[in-house]
Amino acid sequence: MPGDLDAIIHAPARLRIMAALAASPEGSLLEFKRLRALLGLTDGNLGAHIATLEGAGYVAVTKDFEGKRPRTRIAVTKAGRAAYRAHVAALRAILDGDDVG
Repeated sequence: MPGDLDAIIHAPARLRIMAALAASPEGSLLEFKRLRALLGLTDGNLGAHIATLEGAGYVAVTKDFEGKRPRTRIAVTKAGRAAYRAHVAALRAILDGDDVG
């Protein structure tokens, strides 16, 4: 029996954020502005979704400066990567008809 869908990841914007982060090499950081451009979200919308993912322990947020400009970078955590993989497996099971029942 496949696992349950993860309610935190299942929201469309958060699923897209997790997909973008999971596609990057383990341990790499994506800049907030790069994620915003990739996903076409507003600063506020993206920030709120990242805060939810961070609260669940799925992403880590690093804030620093590049020269004199503030920079926010996001990375998927080990727990986040595992939760994302489990969520994708649950979605695949549904789509493949393995979760009928």
